[in-house]
Amino acid sequence: MGLFTKKIGSVFLKETSDTTEFIEKLQKLLPEAEGNIKKAIEKQISIAKYGEIGENNVAYELKSSGMDMYILHDIYLESENVSAQIDYLVITRKRTYVIECKNLIGNIEIDRDGNFIRTYELFGKRIKEGIYSPITQNQRHLQVLKEIRKGSKGNFLSKMLFENGFEDNFKSLVVLANPKTYLNARYAKKDVKEQVIRADQLIAYIREMDEQVKNVYLSESEMRELAEFFLERNKSERSDYARKYEEMLAEIKKTDEAGTVETGKAEKEKVEENIETKTIAEEGLEVKKEVKSGQADHKEDVKSRLKAYRLEKSRSEGYKPYFIFNDAQMEDLIEKNPKTKEELLEVSGFGNVKVEKYGEEILGILRG
Repeated sequence: MGLFTKKIGSVFLKETSDTTEFIEKLQKLLPEAEGNIKKAIEKQISIAKYGEIGENNVAYELKSSGMDMYILHDIYLESENVSAQIDYLVITRKRTYVIECKNLIGNIEIDRDGNFIRTYELFGKRIKEGIYSPITQNQRHLQVLKEIRKGSKGNFLSKMLFENGFEDNFKSLVVLANPKTYLNARYAKKDVKEQVIRADQLIAYIREMDEQVKNVYLSESEMRELAEFFLERNKSERSDYARKYEEMLAEIKKTDEAGTVETGKAEKEKVEENIETKTIAEEGLEVKKEVKSGQADHKEDVKSRLKAYRLEKSRSEGYKPYFIFNDAQMEDLIEKNPKTKEELLEVSGFGNVKVEKYGEEILGILRG
């Protein structure tokens, strides 16, 4: 830092998130809902409030850092058919950090293969399950950032220089915001271990990473320009959660009614119970058994991964698994094997809301 460099501290160019508005609008929907749908909304409100607490913990750490940085909270970017919802984008004088905030109940273990396993207590029962890797999720966010920023470069040489330096200048970081969460990454590979930290380690980590950079030093105007570049590309129109959730409730109700007709109420409840009590690890065990018996062809492999994805999403969002997609819709999904979001709209049970929310990840599963 130069002798006469002015300290600016932590500057939030965007501090608000859509979570507060989301919670308020969901609360207004509660009087109109009943039964399972009401329970789903109440669960979603609870999850949103819990997530908001986690993001506030991270915001506190950033504000108290004493470092010069520009911060964007909760931005949504799109590049062609790929999107990224980024919890925090932090631009320091040395690097840009893409932060995925996770406020998870329980403890997290990362094994030697990079799998994330969560363990927690529920009604006196110890539950151990796999969760979708937040590192993989954040790598997609980085790719969107890369494509957007690279596209703004004027010529081939500047594009090439930017791409060559991207991995050094943009860093992925998963922050566990629950202070009670214990992280066990003893057997994780070094590159994985370095990307996952607790919230109370955040500032020390950023300082250490910045100190490793010797030949880069952004001025205040350069930091601000980069922050404003991404802020200008934030898709604010996505914030109408009430309309989207109303549409989703309509889809859920339709799916709920269809499930009752197809299987009968008693049978449907039995299916729900079986799905809910089955962990992702158990789903994986079933696949291994099928492989040994020679029955796990490509279709069965895709089906097992779709089931695991459905289970994970249902638990994280507080829905019944068939709210995401039921078995009949899954069969149609595998049969039609859509390649784009437009083709996904042709699959039974997939309207605009579901495609927007789950489409990118489902298409990734189908691609293998």
